[in-house]
Amino acid sequence: MAKTLIILFFATLFLSVPVAFTMGIAGLTSILVYDIVSPLVAIQRLFNGIDSFPLMAVPFFILASELMTACGLTNTLLRFANTLVGHLRGGLGHVNVLVSMLFAGISGSALADAAGPSAIVMRMMRNAGYGKYYAGALSAATATIGPIIPPSILAVIFAISTTGVTVAGLFLAGVIPGLLLGLSLAIANHIVSTRHGYKGRDNRATRQELFQSAVYAIPALMMPLIILGGIIFGVFTPTEAGAVASAYALFLGIVKKSLSWQSVYQAFSRAAIITSSVFLIIAMASIFAWLLTYLQIPQDLAAAINGLTDNTIVVLIILASFALVCGFFIDTLPALIILTPILGPIAYSAGIDPLHFGMMLILNLTIGMITPPVGPVLFVIATVGQLKLEGLFKAVLPLLMAEFVVLLLVIFVPEISTFIPKSLGYNN
Repeated sequence: MAKTLIILFFATLFLSVPVAFTMGIAGLTSILVYDIVSPLVAIQRLFNGIDSFPLMAVPFFILASELMTACGLTNTLLRFANTLVGHLRGGLGHVNVLVSMLFAGISGSALADAAGPSAIVMRMMRNAGYGKYYAGALSAATATIGPIIPPSILAVIFAISTTGVTVAGLFLAGVIPGLLLGLSLAIANHIVSTRHGYKGRDNRATRQELFQSAVYAIPALMMPLIILGGIIFGVFTPTEAGAVASAYALFLGIVKKSLSWQSVYQAFSRAAIITSSVFLIIAMASIFAWLLTYLQIPQDLAAAINGLTDNTIVVLIILASFALVCGFFIDTLPALIILTPILGPIAYSAGIDPLHFGMMLILNLTIGMITPPVGPVLFVIATVGQLKLEGLFKAVLPLLMAEFVVLLLVIFVPEISTFIPKSLGYNN
């Protein structure tokens, strides 16, 4: 049955069947053909997969991102970033990186970043004389910061897919890796800009310009502070934080008078559509992941790895390599739901800290969003920028190398992920 499950999964995947239906078809077909359990169990698992209180944070964070974009606060972040780093070599490239880091504290999604602020800066870079494929590649790479810096939708999904990890702890575990990811891309942008002669703005922003842009950006910058501060000081749970973020975004839009009834309706509609697609993937993946566990595939894989080595670092490298290969072919969200119950027990039995493993896996699969042949973020950028995928694949390679350096640091230095949460009392 295990062979049938895996073969059906990859066969439908290569036929370009949407990944949610790929997992559902493979799981339900295997259950019906081999009759090992009642088909009603599959229906039960489907609903159990989305029947989770922490999972309620996902639609709220998506809605908060849509409302903040509708309020026009993305433009204030762009202005603020431009006054800070626009004068540096490759200035608009640095603006791209900084805006993605700031927007990550609002959206928690790479695709939202790619379709929003990253796409805007990409057009600005092209108008300023940057190569169109480099502008697209950098915009795709910076979008991957979204799921790392808290709040992160992937962190919520990981926390409900395993034991011994809290959403708050995993949020905090992403702070340093997210900053390192931004720093590595800024360094790569400086090197590329020096090589190709990409310059920044002619004049450094004055103190008055910097002050004004900071004042306008304060409402948007307060969002991640409210979310993390409320969670750390116990004012609300991570799930409640999503609702607070949505209410805050709606409040800002009303105060600024930048929201109309139509824009609010459109924001809620977009959030509902995105949430529906996310929850469909989670529901179908829960069936697939349950079958993998039922068939004891994780136990067999653990036994095989334990037979090779008992060295913690080697085990982590093996798991990271396996996840990286999966990320080349499977979209991030379903890959996370499938791999967490498979690789998690192996990592924990080897003595790997759950926070360390969780951040390694999330970062690994997030990098997969800009790697061929799937690379969903690259597809978004190619569509928005009317670019050929082949050119984007080539242009993104040096930026991928920068992100792989951060991944290696996260793998070999556990404190990068665990220092902040454990310093604040979040040991899991």
